[in-house]
Amino acid sequence: MSSLYVPPPKCLEKRFVAPQRHMFGPGPSNVPPRILAAGAEPVIGHMHPEMFEIMSDIRSGIQYAFQTRNKVTLAVSGTGHAAMECAIFNAVEPGEDVLMAVNGIWGERAAEIAERIGARVNTIRTPAGSCFTNEDINQALARHKPCVVLFTHGESSTGVLHPLDGIGDICHRHNCLFVVDCVASMGGAPLYMDTQGIDILYTGSQKVLNAPPGTAPISFSERACEKVFNRKTKPVSFFLDMSWLANYWGCDGKLARIYHHTGPVTNFYSLRESLAVLAEQGLENSWCRHQEVAEYFHEGLENMGLRLLIFILQNVRLPTVTTIVAPPGYDWKEITSYIMKNHKLEISGGLGPSVGQVLRVGLMGCNSSKASVDMVLEALKDALKHCHKSRV
Repeated sequence: MSSLYVPPPKCLEKRFVAPQRHMFGPGPSNVPPRILAAGAEPVIGHMHPEMFEIMSDIRSGIQYAFQTRNKVTLAVSGTGHAAMECAIFNAVEPGEDVLMAVNGIWGERAAEIAERIGARVNTIRTPAGSCFTNEDINQALARHKPCVVLFTHGESSTGVLHPLDGIGDICHRHNCLFVVDCVASMGGAPLYMDTQGIDILYTGSQKVLNAPPGTAPISFSERACEKVFNRKTKPVSFFLDMSWLANYWGCDGKLARIYHHTGPVTNFYSLRESLAVLAEQGLENSWCRHQEVAEYFHEGLENMGLRLLIFILQNVRLPTVTTIVAPPGYDWKEITSYIMKNHKLEISGGLGPSVGQVLRVGLMGCNSSKASVDMVLEALKDALKHCHKSRV
């Protein structure tokens, strides 16, 4: 008689086959066959020389995507949230003042993370769909005197692309590190880490890069490294400690690499391939394509009588994620469910401050095409025709 009291699960007797769907929500996006194939290559050791070569390629690809020459550039093993925590955990010590620019959910998340590690969290806020002026920022820095300020470049909960020019200079005049979340914008909108004075920049693999979720590119300027590597206290997370990660990724100038954690080998394959695709296409070409497709999409929505959340300041519309005001009289959940069921196409509702107010459509990387736009518009027309509309 077996000593096991938990039997083999019946659910695992059937082979799993993932459904084919058009991933047109705010992420993850579809993974093209080339990148899927890269992730299916044989597993090698995370400390093998070939793995270090792959990691070196990834570092070069991130430097290109971020437009930086920073030596401390790598990919965190985790999603964009892990990169956000990596930035905050390493740059901020307990009791230090930080400033979070909140114009959507990601500023809120960053504030909570900083609060959890004992930082004194200050915030500046602007209504969903709007931006801060550089003078707003200058006044907040003078008032709070933080060591770090965090901005979200592409706020996917509201569809805003926040201007960055000049903010780095303002931060540095106040002796403050400029941290930027570009998870939803990198590769889809112009971004220049070095020339814009960004000190810590991070993104995720599952948006414009079209790689599976699980790796998060991040880069630290020399100014940031000066603070990160001269802390009074150890970071709260061993897993995200940059003194270890910099060595694992060959960023610290040391010949010997010390085991820190088992990197997600096949995710690294996929990330390398996705960065290769971006390099082949050309960063500026990618920016232009996303903008052109977004404008085509916005025109189509307006022709249908739908309204965009960002309707006045059109120059701050995020090209990768569009926020559509939920059509009056309709249940947004019914719309998204109908489109998924009948068109095998994912769009989503709002998040954070936009919950219940908008539909969000993400057209990123390989999904950024006029053909994808036409599919979404057709699905929306069909949903509005067949979903219940209240007369109240």
